[in-house]
Amino acid sequence: MSEVRTPARTIGATVSLEGLTYTYPAWSDRPLPALRDVDLALGPGLTLVDGDSGSGKSTLLRVCNGLVPHFHGGTFGGRASVCGLDVLATPTRALARHVGFVFQEPETGFVRGIVAREVAFFPENLGLPRESIRRRVAEALDRAGIADLASRRLSTLSGGERQRVALASALAASPSVVAMDEPMSQLDEDGAAALTATLVALAGAGTTVVVAEHRLGELPGARRVSLAGGRITESPPGDPPPTPPGPRVPRHPGALLSHASRPWSPGTSGCRAAGGPTAWSLSGATVGVGGRPLLAGIDVSGAPGEVVIVTGPNGSGKTTLLRTIAGLAAPLDGQVERRPGRVAYLPQEPGLLLHRHSVRAEVDQTLRWSQLTGSADDVLEMLGLAELAERDPRDLSGGQRQRAALAVVLAGRPSLALLDEPTRGMDAAARVSLARVLRRLAGEGAAVVAATHDLRLARELGGRVVRIMGSALVPDGEAAR
Repeated sequence: MSEVRTPARTIGATVSLEGLTYTYPAWSDRPLPALRDVDLALGPGLTLVDGDSGSGKSTLLRVCNGLVPHFHGGTFGGRASVCGLDVLATPTRALARHVGFVFQEPETGFVRGIVAREVAFFPENLGLPRESIRRRVAEALDRAGIADLASRRLSTLSGGERQRVALASALAASPSVVAMDEPMSQLDEDGAAALTATLVALAGAGTTVVVAEHRLGELPGARRVSLAGGRITESPPGDPPPTPPGPRVPRHPGALLSHASRPWSPGTSGCRAAGGPTAWSLSGATVGVGGRPLLAGIDVSGAPGEVVIVTGPNGSGKTTLLRTIAGLAAPLDGQVERRPGRVAYLPQEPGLLLHRHSVRAEVDQTLRWSQLTGSADDVLEMLGLAELAERDPRDLSGGQRQRAALAVVLAGRPSLALLDEPTRGMDAAARVSLARVLRRLAGEGAAVVAATHDLRLARELGGRVVRIMGSALVPDGEAAR
């Protein structure tokens, strides 16, 4: 790999960056430049941007729609233009006519309550005729694969479904540039395949598509650029992205203990742990949202020290199942039991857990609430956050913020850990570290339940896998037949 010094003002370029250096404002606790002397020209087609969490991917994408620097402030050097418009001299509302943007946490940008109305928001603000708006909304929903969700309330959607709504909202603007920040982090296999096909079709039709994503591999005809420390490099076609080393995991008694899957009991659905004590269980349970059943007749349990992975399509009920186990939602029918002890729950939106001035302060608060002595250093180091301990969580990248939220919930020795899409926005090294931390937690006797589309995490954890099919839970082996 070699450093890119592409002339920014390339003929046909839609996005042109020349000598771009950007530093967030002093109050953001990010004294070093997020982007350093970047020269890059992007034209119609698909570009994949990779790099570790915190490498500058989100910042680069936010230059495209002017959020950097107009919203974030800071010091901006060099030149940047999008669709012939100078980013520094053009308001974000004007750039938004040309750039469709999908954020890492799309729910933070929603302004309407109903899916179709959310997708119609931008065309309405353009003052388009009503029939044109209806046509754009229908086309955008269809291209995002969510036409059946048009009348649903956003609050009832899964994380993956909300990501597709954000994509549809971006497409409804008919933009020349589509910039997407970790768009596949919560999508199931079918959703990821559909999104990939949509991106390829957009690029083929002449749209400039820029995607920062850890889950995407090589795509035919796609260009790949990498960021490290704010500097950009470019891989030759066909080169796989480099795999960074994982953060060091301290050696403690019981650390890195691998937990073998427990056998399923004869005569059961395969969703109950065999013999011994039970850490949590649902018996004859029906779970749902707003009185609408999603899963019915569920009999499932987990043992102390056992890792259970729950997979299934977007919107199938994984989040609702975890919330029911945690006691945050009541079952519509049946019983839920948990053994005494601390229950740790990681929601899909990590920002819901992060309110203090530093990552260390967040973890220290968990330790105080749990009435435990000791330091936050252990869990921070295990999750690769030691160097970020004094940073404000709001100033972290999406993947770093996800790890900070994990540190908050996993500190304090929970007896039951419930994790909803725990690898959201994580790079490969962070995912490996997370698997090690969860194996250690299970080795110390905690029950772990993770709802995820990340099958690599499932393989690294080596736990029992159950899959949602229709309204039922079945062992993953059965689901594969």
